[in-house]
Amino acid sequence: MAKEKPTNIMIPPQGGMLRDLVMRFKLILRLMGDRRINFLLKLLPIGSLAYLISPIDLVSGIVLPVIGALDDAAILWLGLYLFLELCPPAVVQEHVKRLTSNVDIVERRGEDVVDADAVDLPEDKK
Repeated sequence: MAKEKPTNIMIPPQGGMLRDLVMRFKLILRLMGDRRINFLLKLLPIGSLAYLISPIDLVSGIVLPVIGALDDAAILWLGLYLFLELCPPAVVQEHVKRLTSNVDIVERRGEDVVDADAVDLPEDKK
């Protein structure tokens, strides 16, 4: 039987869309620095970023202005998505746990706060 790939590789939702996007980019940067990831696989995000800044386009922005920008975004998204999907699942899970555990530590800091009332002192007692 074939070995099944875990399906819960994605970053667990921690908040809004912007926070998830930042977490995804942090995950990609961590994976790019990990020596366990194949060098050829690391060429996917590098290649998609190179396509984004290169003057060569599949669809010219002059002929079809909206489609020209969308194809750049699609190539970037596809390169980053494929990179995350093709990385070894155990390595991705390890980095996701480390990234999300940092968020939990920040959120747990609020547990040590003591609930109290603030009182303004009169000017003569300051």
